[in-house]
Amino acid sequence: MPDQPTVPPTLPRYGESSLADLATSLLASLGAPGPNPLGLAPAARVCLLIVDGLGWELLRDHPAAAPFLSELATTGRPLTAGFPATTVTSLASLGTGRPPGQHGMLGYQVLIPGQGKLLNALRWDRGIDPAAWQPGSTIFERATAAGIAAFRVAPAVLRATGLSVAAMRGADYRPADSLGALVAQSAAALKESDNALVMAYYGALDGTGHTCGCTSDAWRYQLGHVDKLAEQLASALPQGTVLHVTADHGMVDVSPRDRIDVDAVPELRDGVAQLGGEPRARHVYAEPGAAPDVLAAWREVLGARAWVASREEAISAGWFGEVAGHLAARIGDVVAAPAGPWAVVATRTEPRESALIGMHGSLTSADQLVPQLVLVDL
Repeated sequence: MPDQPTVPPTLPRYGESSLADLATSLLASLGAPGPNPLGLAPAARVCLLIVDGLGWELLRDHPAAAPFLSELATTGRPLTAGFPATTVTSLASLGTGRPPGQHGMLGYQVLIPGQGKLLNALRWDRGIDPAAWQPGSTIFERATAAGIAAFRVAPAVLRATGLSVAAMRGADYRPADSLGALVAQSAAALKESDNALVMAYYGALDGTGHTCGCTSDAWRYQLGHVDKLAEQLASALPQGTVLHVTADHGMVDVSPRDRIDVDAVPELRDGVAQLGGEPRARHVYAEPGAAPDVLAAWREVLGARAWVASREEAISAGWFGEVAGHLAARIGDVVAAPAGPWAVVATRTEPRESALIGMHGSLTSADQLVPQLVLVDL
């Protein structure tokens, strides 16, 4: 029997305190029908700032670099991102108010059932209709139906991506390609209505962590810019606006010695038809009849370095929340999530992703916990 991780996974708390629950609670606070699992107080206007890559533990460990956000954190609390703890899945949870197993945006790269190829949800595939891939309503569509003005503020390049259409359609899009524009566009949008929701997105902290590492000086300096962004946004919002700040995932730095390269370990390639996911959240799709052998091999090779489960085991354990039957085939026959600062890379087939320093996706607290910070303008 191969070694198993000695620590339990940080399982997402769907229905209680996950990113999907934040989304539904924000709608409820604005007066839309639906659940309010976080118990948010009624509000006329809400601004949600999403800082890509700002994990709860990273914020906790850098109070000097982010004094404004750290002060909010004294009365804030952590939420769980969901699995995988990655941008595609988390933004879909925030955009739809549903857990991954219901919205079906189940990772960075997942199998397109029946086609034998992967869908990269950040780059998308022109042959896949985003609205058919994720046909459920978004929080923006539900807000508009309830008479709430709904806006999304983000870089112009993200307006019509497959991810945006699949998970965040229905918002009045306001492009913002700088920090100053993000503040100005968010404030201006909220002033247009007495009952409004604005979702503002900032992504450069995540990019800095990927390329430089989340323990680097570069990341710490970038966090300082994020802190000033949040402070300026708070001061610019119209009276009566509640500001919420959260993130889509945390991050860990993975050293070269802590990377398991599937392209250099034949046992991890045997019987594998497609390798999906990303280095800290792998979907492994087996060739017909090979799933049991692939599961055994991945457990043997990874040992105590990862939680390795069959599709059925991962679903039963609640990794994705309740999974709609037609979406189960998007999940790997085997799912692997590193239990510490390790990564399962593929240096030949995924050279760009394998070269990153900061990574995320797994079920550790560093990956899963994100902030729920609130500032109420009284």
